[in-house]
Amino acid sequence: MNTPLTAAYSPAAFRQQAHALVDLLADHLERAQSGTNPVLDYTEPDEQLAYWQTDFEKPVNADPLPLLTDMIQRSIHLHNPRFMGHQVAPPLPLTALTGLLTGLLNQGMAVYEMGMTANALERIVTQWLATKLGLGSDAGGLLTSGGTLANLTALLTARAIFAPTDVWEHGTTDRLAILVSEEAHYCVDRAARIMGLGTDGIIKIPTNERFQMQTDLLETYLERAKTQGLTVFAVVGSACSTSTGSYDDLSAIADFCEQHKLWFHADGAHGGAAVLSDTYRPLVQGIERADSVVVDFHKMMMVPALVTAVLYRRDADSFRTFQQKAQYLWADADAKDWFNSGKRAFECTKLMMSAKVYTVLRTYGEAIFTENVETLYDLARWFAQAVSSRPSFTLAVAPESNIVCFRYIGDGSQSNQLDAINTQIRRQLLKDGQFFIVQTSLRGQVYLRVSLMNPLTTTEHLTALVNEIERIGADLTNLSNSDSATYSA
Repeated sequence: MNTPLTAAYSPAAFRQQAHALVDLLADHLERAQSGTNPVLDYTEPDEQLAYWQTDFEKPVNADPLPLLTDMIQRSIHLHNPRFMGHQVAPPLPLTALTGLLTGLLNQGMAVYEMGMTANALERIVTQWLATKLGLGSDAGGLLTSGGTLANLTALLTARAIFAPTDVWEHGTTDRLAILVSEEAHYCVDRAARIMGLGTDGIIKIPTNERFQMQTDLLETYLERAKTQGLTVFAVVGSACSTSTGSYDDLSAIADFCEQHKLWFHADGAHGGAAVLSDTYRPLVQGIERADSVVVDFHKMMMVPALVTAVLYRRDADSFRTFQQKAQYLWADADAKDWFNSGKRAFECTKLMMSAKVYTVLRTYGEAIFTENVETLYDLARWFAQAVSSRPSFTLAVAPESNIVCFRYIGDGSQSNQLDAINTQIRRQLLKDGQFFIVQTSLRGQVYLRVSLMNPLTTTEHLTALVNEIERIGADLTNLSNSDSATYSA
């Protein structure tokens, strides 16, 4: 009997729809990569919601292609080389195809039999990356859904090992704390608050003129924490920071942690991939001494979100994070078996995320990751030089990664309005849709911020961006001067 439910599972219908979707996406990819169309067709949030609310009221349509076409057109296009905003990679097309496969297979990974291939691939991928990081022969880890969960997982492990009491079994009233750069990603702060550390337990170390942790202050802040009744159990190093892409001195942090017997965690979500480049590996010198490291594959390694590695110098440490019994899942809840993923990760039904990374490695080899890192980091250095050569701009700091922060200053006549002008420049770019960049606040001033995530972005695209910003900035400055003159008259 052919019911709507059985028809929805039809292999023939799937074949037809999948072929049509691949054609649709290939056309989209071609248009986006040409850079001739807008990066996005920006609409205000309420307008966007109203559009889809109206769409939701329409009759069902057995052909999903019009709907899928609409979704593409009303989304930001990461494969456009003029996308230079958030730290999200334009995924390799191969990884999207692998996502189609993993979506259909739907292998949960908590227990081995539900994710036999996925768990094996995860083991290989994490040990490969741990080796590249230089974490040693005892290293290993797991994959999880994003940097926030990854950093939380690692810090929970640190607490389980270093906290004065067994928090998992007995809870704690101890006042625990971590030391972290004031420029660290907000997810570290969030993870600490989830763990119950509170504001006092997140001790932020000031940064230098390059927005790097002042490691010479660690001793002072540790002693101050002790006098306040806090027990510091971990130090977090940024590799790199989110706002400016600056790398902390990981070797100095490692020395400090070894001296005081503290857990050293390196947040390499964005910049940890520098280890894959002989040119840029010195940026992460010392990361091999970390007790735990996180690296996002969906940032610098061209994999769709979310895929993040949580790696440990001692693989056995990963089993300390979640120690609970689930007899219906595992016959031996205490066994340290790598093939039951749920023992070490937040997720129980975890996506088959390892397949995307493994497929890239087996198809292109690790050299494609190296080329991507070097292409984007090199491009950032070129862009910083181009910005610095123009008197109407100032650079926040010479970039270490693929993140560049700069500020339009014009001729200097509007110094008291530069924050508003730079905010308006970004807003105008967003509305025009030809470029997508973001902004950040550094030392109380608004800066424009570019994250060069697309290896198809060229120096010509960046020159066009600077020209457009200069044009908008001049128009805004002239308008402001005209308004001031009118007001004075």
